[in-house]
Amino acid sequence: MKKNSCKLIALIGACVLLTGALTGCGNSDSSAFQGVSASQESTQSTQAASSQESSQAAQDAGTQTSALSGTITMSGSTSMEKLATALCEAFMEKYPDVTATAEFTGSGAGIEAVSAGTVDIGNSSRNLKDEEKEAGVAENIVAIDGIAVCVTPDSSVTNLTKDELISIYTGEIANWKDLGGDDEPIVVVGREAGSGTRGAFEELLGIEDACNYANELDSTGAVIAKVASTPGAIGYASLDAIDDTVKAVSLEGVEATAENIKAGSYFLCRPFVMATKGEISEQSELVQAWFEFVLGDEGQAIAENIGLITVQ
Repeated sequence: MKKNSCKLIALIGACVLLTGALTGCGNSDSSAFQGVSASQESTQSTQAASSQESSQAAQDAGTQTSALSGTITMSGSTSMEKLATALCEAFMEKYPDVTATAEFTGSGAGIEAVSAGTVDIGNSSRNLKDEEKEAGVAENIVAIDGIAVCVTPDSSVTNLTKDELISIYTGEIANWKDLGGDDEPIVVVGREAGSGTRGAFEELLGIEDACNYANELDSTGAVIAKVASTPGAIGYASLDAIDDTVKAVSLEGVEATAENIKAGSYFLCRPFVMATKGEISEQSELVQAWFEFVLGDEGQAIAENIGLITVQ
């Protein structure tokens, strides 16, 4: 009996030990599983958050470059062709769903078009007239341009005073020898009536409707080409359009440069205007975005790169 009791006690003890071991293993496996599970949940949560952030960043980037769509139309000053073309290209690159177009028909025609509502913006290389402003057209100056007076590259005249320039264009001086140059007739070249460049040039000199032109041409390029190919010729054009086929003369001893215009020492300069029917704040979202671009750092850098004076 005593012997059997000992066997029974030993058997019970073994069962207890076995049960404890199994329980410990179960707890260990459960704890490990819970740790892996928590780690997986943390990783999944981080990945989800990262994915959401990436998606939001992509949406934000897309909003900045693609939210705008539609067409902006401009017409007007031929002197503003280089600026308008460069701005259109940069704006469309930034906003791929936008089309920006510009026609170069002269300042007067551009202001008439925007006033009639046939274009969004009328480009003018002169200040608006009082009657144009009274008709509801807003003058938005986007850059300042110098007007260069140019002669043929072989001309011996390199400087003119304001009074001499006035006398040339009114016909009082008709030969270069009277200005220290060669004995050669002066061929006076200018722009057509309605040109912003002509309007600004004559207004700055105070010779409106008093000029004695030999040639009146309808574009900046045509003026430069005519002066370059005509002995004794003199003309005027936007500073940024002057090339090595002609020579820009100094005025009152001051060279036609962007630095001198900024300093206020070169007197032949005028505004580049992008006119709208009503204030900018009254325009469409797309046109407002255009002016934000043009008058911002990007647009003003473009103006400066082509030789214009910024308005910032």
